[in-house]
Amino acid sequence: MKKAILATKVGMTQIFNEDGVLVPVTVLQAGPCFVTQIKTKENDGYEAVQVGFVDKKERIVNKDKGGRKEVAHRNGVGKAMKGHFEKAGVSSKRFVREFKFENTADYTLGAEIKADIFEVGDKIDASAISKGKGYQGAIKRLGQHRGPMKHGSKFHRHQGSNGACSSPSRVFKGKGMPGHMGCVKVTVQNLEVVRVDADKNLILVKGAVPGSKKALVTIKETVKAEA
Repeated sequence: MKKAILATKVGMTQIFNEDGVLVPVTVLQAGPCFVTQIKTKENDGYEAVQVGFVDKKERIVNKDKGGRKEVAHRNGVGKAMKGHFEKAGVSSKRFVREFKFENTADYTLGAEIKADIFEVGDKIDASAISKGKGYQGAIKRLGQHRGPMKHGSKFHRHQGSNGACSSPSRVFKGKGMPGHMGCVKVTVQNLEVVRVDADKNLILVKGAVPGSKKALVTIKETVKAEA
């Protein structure tokens, strides 16, 4: 991977391409992101670029009090986040993520990553947390069939048999059941970039992107490029 960026989902609209064909697109506010740390094999055991996105109020940023040892987070930042951002020379950020770039050496601390890192025609993978749909039954959640709708039937949208009574006399693990639906990480691959507005840091992607409006979206160059 050579390029990636963080974005927020603005919404969907439609545009006309050069051939006059209507194209449904998702508008993404991509960046600007700032490099907050560059990880190397000598210091961290692997190479990666850590970036921050969306400004955060200084008064709510965690500080290191009394010289406490930093505790590693999943984003690679300890409790002393205020000092971490000051060391990078950038303002405090709400979102911090890492990207394992092949060209890590090309980035410098505090560098700005904007939407123009991508071009029209690029293929990308978009990842975000899907919309939550609450508690749903097996028909909507898993696509199971309903029962007969005739008069006298007392089985319509309930779940069917979960297992035989004599053998195996139990319900197998992983059996599809009613439950919470949505609010999981979803990645849509091979989406096409149809327009880039470098001045406003907007990227227009053909088709739908997971997540609700204002959701954080991670955009990376695709890993399964079509031949």
